[in-house]
Amino acid sequence: MTKVHLLMKKEDIKEEKMEAGNKIAVVLDVLLATTTIVSALKDGAKEVIPVLHSSEALEVAKEYSQGEFILAGELDTRPMAGFVYPSPTLIRENIKGKTLILSTTNGTVALRKSASANRVYIGSLLNNSAVAKSLQGCTDDQTILIICSGNSGEMSLEDFYGAGHLIDCLLNQGEYELTDAAKTAFYFYRGQDDPYEVLLDSYVGRLLDKYNQHPDLKIAASKGITSIVPILMEGKVIVEPTLSR
Repeated sequence: MTKVHLLMKKEDIKEEKMEAGNKIAVVLDVLLATTTIVSALKDGAKEVIPVLHSSEALEVAKEYSQGEFILAGELDTRPMAGFVYPSPTLIRENIKGKTLILSTTNGTVALRKSASANRVYIGSLLNNSAVAKSLQGCTDDQTILIICSGNSGEMSLEDFYGAGHLIDCLLNQGEYELTDAAKTAFYFYRGQDDPYEVLLDSYVGRLLDKYNQHPDLKIAASKGITSIVPILMEGKVIVEPTLSR
């Protein structure tokens, strides 16, 4: 039986352990990086390039012509000069056919730190059920590692909830061996009724509420609205080729 384990924050990722064995990573940053990535691909983005910081984003942007990309980023939830804020609703307007170069405090860092896994999926409430369906092909010798990006060294309520949702989707489609950490997220998720209220009650959710970003919160809380399965391949996030949607 395939084992499912959970990491509470990006700082728990050990890159040498990620490379060892047969690990499949699913990275979650519900508010907002992975939600933004899934939403951008759903809205027609060509690809998403997750970077570690703004200077790397600017270097990557040099490889593209003007009009071929959107530069989006935040640092500690604050906008960065010269970057679009990484909001699904803002990016949606101009993303079709373009590359999204994305720099965030937690989610894009977690993705890059997970890159040495055998396969890296991008999850959110929007597409967890589709990711779970893709993971049905995992074998008993593989470990599914669900990674909550967290919030600057702390666990985050919204990622923990999102992890529980993904585990619920997995268990609806098959049998898995859950570690205690994975069970804890699953039981927490099953005890909640309203995803929007959970997200709104989180630290980042309250910040988004303060800045009137309710449309982004509503998108992030929308369970199962797309069957897109994004994966990280050679530094770029694309829709899973074998299951093109």
